[in-house]
Formats: sequence, C-alpha cells, structure tokens
Amino acid sequence: MTDHAAPSFYEQIGGRPTFAKLVDVFYDGVANDEVLEPMYPEADLGPAKERLLLFLEQYWGGPTTYSQERGHPRLRMRHAGFHINPDARDRWLAHMRKAVDELGLSPLHEATLWDYLQRAALAMVNTFEPTP
Repeated sequence: MTDHAAPSFYEQIGGRPTFAKLVDVFYDGVANDEVLEPMYPEADLGPAKERLLLFLEQYWGGPTTYSQERGHPRLRMRHAGFHINPDARDRWLAHMRKAVDELGLSPLHEATLWDYLQRAALAMVNTFEPTP
C-alpha cells in the first residue's frame, strides 16, 4: 500500500515563491509606514523579511528552517517588547491584506490564509495605549 499524503497548504499555494511574494509586498508597505517601520531595529528590513518568510513557510507545511535556526516561534514572547496596539495591528493587517490580494489565491486558500493572519495579528496586541 502506497502512502499518498495530501499536499500541504504550503505546496497547494505554490511554495516558497508564493510566500516570498507575500512577504515582499507586505514589507514594501511596512517600509513606508510611520508606525510600523520604527518597530524594526535593523535599518535594513531584509532580516525581518527572512524571519517572517521562514516562519510562514514552516507554519504552513514547508521547510522547518525557522525552528532549526531560531527554536520555537513563541510569537507573543518575541513581540512582547514592541508597542502593539490596535492601530499597529490594523496597519499590519492593511499591509498584509494588500499582499494577500496580490497573490491571486483561490477563494478557499485566500480565506484560510487571511483567517490565520487576522487571528495572529489580534493575538499580538499587547497594549491599548496610543503609539508613543
């Protein structure tokens, strides 16, 4: 009997090229966002782009490079030092919405990805104080 595992979500939507496009379009928006861009300690957003790409690939069934290089994701802990209020969340989601729209995914794949991104963004909110 042959084991025919269903392709992962990562494979279904096109693998690394799809996730790389998502991250590139997202960070194009972040680079020009007066609230989000200052949250990135590196002047070059390249390292942040690579971390997000590796995380998303792993989360959706692609290579496990993220955990091999950085350990468990621990998203809330890794973001705890940043001032993430509802405005920052909404800005993050607006840039991510544009990026998701540019992928041209099937309705089911788009809804699945967007649902996760919305839940992740909501979970990262750690203050209701205005942006300093």
